[in-house]
Amino acid sequence: MKLLAALLRDPNPIHLDPDAVRRNGLGERLVNQGPTNLGYVQNMLLAWAGGADRIRAVSMRFGANVFAGDRVVAGGRVVAVADGLADCEVWLDVFRPGEDAPVRALTGTASVDVSDARPAGRPRTVAGE
Repeated sequence: MKLLAALLRDPNPIHLDPDAVRRNGLGERLVNQGPTNLGYVQNMLLAWAGGADRIRAVSMRFGANVFAGDRVVAGGRVVAVADGLADCEVWLDVFRPGEDAPVRALTGTASVDVSDARPAGRPRTVAGE
């Protein structure tokens, strides 16, 4: 997390200093950066959609922190398809050490172009190539 804090130019001490985490009443473990958590959901969407050119919109709400040592799982489901766009619900679940039930850290929506659906990971063919 310290490296990501430096790369993101995020000086918030909750990403760097366990004492700051305690002072803020957040427990004992460093807090992961929000953009990193969003990235987990975006990577899941990219893998499913088959490329960044397919993602039309993403809107997320941050509901809980992800701490050092947590395990995260990004997920989603298609709720509607119209005019070549899939409307999706997306989320990031956090599994904390010693806890049975996950915590939903992020929730949101995404719009994905499925007008010429292709298997995930397969590049789009561009005319003239």
